Amino acid sequence: WESAAVLLGLRVLLIRLSISGMDDASSGFAPTAGRCWGPHWAALRGRNGGGGEYEQRYSGAFPGPLRAQLRDAARGMFAFGYDGYMHHAFPHDELDPIHCRGRGPDRRDPSNLNINDVLGNYSLTLIDALDTLAVMGNSSEFQKAVKLVIDTVSFDKDSTVQVFEATIRILGSLLSAHIIITDTKQPFGDMAIKDYDNELLHMARDLAVRLLPAFENTKTGIPYPRVNLKNGVPPDSNNETCTAGAGSLLVEFGMLSRLLGDSTFEWVARRAVKALWNLRSNDTGLLGNVVNIQTGHWVGKQSGLGAGSDSFYEYLLKSYILFGEKEDLEMFNDAYRSIQNHLRRGREACNEGEGDPPLYVNVNMFNGQLMNTWIDSLQAFFPGLQVLKGDVEDAICLHAFYYAIWKRYGALPERYNWQLQAPDVPFYPLRPELVESTYLLYQATKNPFYLHVGMDILESLEKYTKAKCGYATLHHVVEKSKEDRMESFFLSETCKYLYLLFDEENPVHKSGNKYLFTTEGHIVSVDKRFRDSVWQDIFPEEEEKNAPKLKPNEVKAVNLSSNCNRVPDERRYLLPLKSIYMRQIDQMVGLI
Repeated sequence: WESAAVLLGLRVLLIRLSISGMDDASSGFAPTAGRCWGPHWAALRGRNGGGGEYEQRYSGAFPGPLRAQLRDAARGMFAFGYDGYMHHAFPHDELDPIHCRGRGPDRRDPSNLNINDVLGNYSLTLIDALDTLAVMGNSSEFQKAVKLVIDTVSFDKDSTVQVFEATIRILGSLLSAHIIITDTKQPFGDMAIKDYDNELLHMARDLAVRLLPAFENTKTGIPYPRVNLKNGVPPDSNNETCTAGAGSLLVEFGMLSRLLGDSTFEWVARRAVKALWNLRSNDTGLLGNVVNIQTGHWVGKQSGLGAGSDSFYEYLLKSYILFGEKEDLEMFNDAYRSIQNHLRRGREACNEGEGDPPLYVNVNMFNGQLMNTWIDSLQAFFPGLQVLKGDVEDAICLHAFYYAIWKRYGALPERYNWQLQAPDVPFYPLRPELVESTYLLYQATKNPFYLHVGMDILESLEKYTKAKCGYATLHHVVEKSKEDRMESFFLSETCKYLYLLFDEENPVHKSGNKYLFTTEGHIVSVDKRFRDSVWQDIFPEEEEKNAPKLKPNEVKAVNLSSNCNRVPDERRYLLPLKSIYMRQIDQMVGLI
C-alpha cells in the first residue's frame, strides 16, 4: 500500500487529475446513461460469486477494461441526472425525477424545513454541479453552465434558508468554479470563460453578505441557523442550532476572505468555531449536538459522529490543511483523542485480536455513557476523515461496517440500529458519504477491494434508484419504494466520487496540483494564496496572534501519530480486512 496518504493524512485529499475530452450529446457527455456494464462486469461477477468466499470475490487485480466501463457508467449516471434536471427542472432548485418537474421552496408551508432549509429559489442543482462538470472534463457544458449562473441567478430573494446549506452547496461551489476558471494551468482542460470578470467571486461575496446577519445579535458568536436572503434573520428565528451547522463554515468563509482580502467572513466563521470549542465538556472533551446560541447551554447532549456533529470535526482538519493555522490542527487532534476515548467501542486493533469490531456510538457529552443504539448514514464519512488523519487501519474497519449494511439493503438507511440489526429510519436520499470514504481509502491503499465496493454501490444505485428523468430518493431501503426527489448532492458528490474512484488517469490524480474536497465535495486547490492573509492581528487573543503558520511543504511533518505506520506492500492485493473479521461484521448486520 502507498504510505504517503497514511503518513501525511493529506494524499487522499490532495489529488491530481487529467481528463480526456468527451463527446457532445445533450450536455456534452457521451450517451452512456442507459448502457450495461458489459462482459467484463458479468465475467467478474461470475468468477467471484462464491457464496461468501471473501478472498475469491474481492482479492486480486481489477480488470482495466471493467474499470473503464465503470468510469463511463458513473459519468453516464451524472449525465442522466444532470440532463434530466436541465430539461425538466431548471431554473428550479431540484428535479423531481419521477414526475419530471422542478421543485423550489415550499411557500405554502414555511415550516417544511426539509425543503426550505435547502431550496432558496436560486437554481441550486445547477450551481452545485458546476465543478463536477469540470472534473469530468466537459468544458463546453461547464462554460455554458457558468454563463447561465451568471446571467440568471440572483440571491436577492425572499427565501429563508439554512446558513450551513447555503454555504456548503452554493457558496462553496461558486468559489470552486471561480478557482477552476482562473487557474492558469487549466488542468481539467480549457475551462476558462471569455471576458470573465470574477463574476462568480462577486456572487459568492453577495451571498455571504446576505448570510452575515446570522452572526449578529448572538451573545455567544454562534450564528442563527437560518437567514432570509432579503430581510436578514426572521423575527421568530430559533435560538437553537446544531454543532455541525454552526461550526462548519470556516472552509468556505475562509476561502472567500482570502480571495477578497477581507477578513470579515473568516473572522465570524472562526469565532463560531472557537465559541463551540470553548463549550466542550471539561471532563470528556466532547461537544453536544444542539446548542442555544444566546446562552451557550447544550440543548442536545448527544455526542456522535453523525448528523449534527459530523462536519464540525471534518472542517477542523480541512481548515488546517487549507489555511495552515496550527490551532485548527490542535483542536482536531484534541477532538480526535476525545472521540477515541469515549465514542469508540470494540477491540483495540482493527485487524487483529478478539472482541467486537470497532464501532463509534452516540454518548452523553458529559459522561461518555451510551445514549442510544443507532448510528446514521452521515457517519460513513468518518473513515475518509480518518484516512486524512493517517488512521487508515481504523478507517478500514469502520468502512467495512457501513459497506456490510449497504450489501444487506443495497443502500444505507438514514439510521441503522446496530442492536436490533434493522433500520430505525429507512430512507436513503442518495447520500455520498460511503462513496467518499471508499474513494479516499482506495487512494490511500490502492487496494482493488475498494473498486469492488464502488462497483456494488454503482450497481445498486442503477438498479434501485433510477427513475424516469433522474435518480430518486429511496423511501424505504427494504421495500425499495421511491420518493420523488433528487437532492443536489447526488450530482455534486455521489457521482463525482464514483467517477474519480474509477478514473485513475483523470487530472486530479495526474496534474501535479493538490486539491481538497469540501464537505459538499467541491474541489479546491491547496495553494499559497490560501496560506497567506493580509491580516495578522484580526483575532484578539494574544496566543492566536502569534500562533505559527505552517508552509505547504511543512504540513507532512506535523501530524505524525503512532497510527501512521507503513502498511506492508504485500497486503495490496489481499483483503484490507481479514476474512474472519469481514465475516464477523457481516454477521453483526444480519447478512449471514
